[in-house]
Amino acid sequence: MNHDDSSSEVKDSDLRKGDRATPRGESEGNDGRRLLSRRRLLWAGGATLGAGVGAKLFWDHQERFSRASVFVAKVDSYEADLVEILRGALQQLGFDKNLFEGRSVLLKPNLVEPTREAPHINTHPSVTVAVAEVARRWGASEVIVAEGPGHTRDSYSVLHESEYGPMLENNGIKFLDLNTDDVVRVSNSLGFTTLKELYLPRSVVQADLVISLPKMKTHHWAGVTLSMKNLFGVMPGICYGWPKNVLHFEGITSSILDIAYTVRPQLAIVDGIVGMEGDGPIMGSPRKAGFLIAGSNLAAVDSTVVRLMGLEPGNIDHIARASGLIGPIREAHIDQRGEAVVKPSNPFKTLDL
Repeated sequence: MNHDDSSSEVKDSDLRKGDRATPRGESEGNDGRRLLSRRRLLWAGGATLGAGVGAKLFWDHQERFSRASVFVAKVDSYEADLVEILRGALQQLGFDKNLFEGRSVLLKPNLVEPTREAPHINTHPSVTVAVAEVARRWGASEVIVAEGPGHTRDSYSVLHESEYGPMLENNGIKFLDLNTDDVVRVSNSLGFTTLKELYLPRSVVQADLVISLPKMKTHHWAGVTLSMKNLFGVMPGICYGWPKNVLHFEGITSSILDIAYTVRPQLAIVDGIVGMEGDGPIMGSPRKAGFLIAGSNLAAVDSTVVRLMGLEPGNIDHIARASGLIGPIREAHIDQRGEAVVKPSNPFKTLDL
């Protein structure tokens, strides 16, 4: 990660609001150093409690002031009117044109493999285009789709071989390769990894709105890859390698939480119309679920999706540790809107859970 400091930094005023904010639960000393608060110490202690009553009480304590809304829409196929479904979902969450009007929007789908024979691998392009259309109709000044694949160095090969290229071109939507974008150094707002700073693409830092658009998938290491894990794709390969090896060495769970806490997307919309089970995120099998899931809190969205998959959020390390830190994961703390969350009788197959 050797970069010329003068070319990789921007002024604080150029950063999206909140990118350099002191994390919740911490205060800052006169010299700018973070001071660990009692709440953060409680978090550190609670993380060691393990399973059982003690851990449950700790997580209940962590979440007692956390609330979030999540909307679940039943969608039978990608041929449905996704624009109207998504617009209705956002309105039910309290969002309208005021969220988008005059703002630049960056959409981050899960676009990892150059294939159209296995559409359950990538976020379906119809979902991405529909979100872009909603943003445009509500007055967004710019909408771009951006991704930094971790398995394939040639992002444009992934783009065109996966059917994304033609769909984006036909709808006049710009694509940006985050693996090679100019980078900006920002403080690591959480610090679960040893990385004091994170290198982020300039386009991600400067966008007014970042929306995570993951696929509903299992993951052989992380358990699932949803709106938080999807943010691995904003980390530029020119800094972190392929497949983002620096982050793997730092620990997948710690890296997921550091990135999610620092980037802080304003929305997550999960493509669960057709998902993936088994040996995800690439080698698994398609699994039709028939849902789109939306919300502004990534922990609440991901825990809701996990329940729709028939799994337990508390059994997935990065989601369990996001509880009360990034947001709520308990059903009692999530305002469920739209379809009721009913666990399927046949849960998604996983390798380790």
